[in-house]
Amino acid sequence: MGKIVVIDNVSLDGVIQDPAGDEGFKVGGWVGLIKDRPQLNQLALDEALAAEALLLGRRSYAWFAARWPSRSGTLADRLNSLPKYVVSSTLEHPDWNNSVVLKGDAVNEVSKLKQELNGEIQVAASFQLVHTLMEHDLVDELRLKIFPVVLGAGERFFGETSDKKAMRLVDTRTVEGDVVILTYLRGQDV
Repeated sequence: MGKIVVIDNVSLDGVIQDPAGDEGFKVGGWVGLIKDRPQLNQLALDEALAAEALLLGRRSYAWFAARWPSRSGTLADRLNSLPKYVVSSTLEHPDWNNSVVLKGDAVNEVSKLKQELNGEIQVAASFQLVHTLMEHDLVDELRLKIFPVVLGAGERFFGETSDKKAMRLVDTRTVEGDVVILTYLRGQDV
């Protein structure tokens, strides 16, 4: 059975919008270039190597698909070769290799995907999809990279839920001297 693992960059005040700074958000670009931070770059590679597949919303898929196919190197090779599943009702013909569009009800489609795959199904960015997965208790693990910046505005990692969602902290570490990695498991899984 697959395990949904959400891996995201988050500001101290919970913002996940435009970490790279190329989406036009007024305070975007708060992560900086990962390639210029060796420990974060290695972490990205380690995460990709641990993935069985990527699960993305349509907008995040388009962002990744516009960047990674033309890149080279170990991380690019891994991301380009991984199976990619896109939750979308509008995307017809995904052009990034090994991509499949999951149409229909996102909760049902992701539930089926968890049954079909073994290993980590990693979700990056895709905050609308993450909100849906959290609401329906489909997220098994959160790996949050907390960056030391307060933005004061922007889309938040956590959206409104119908009830509290118990999570249990299972690991903490610091990389690059100022980025804290927090790993949580769904409360009932601990």
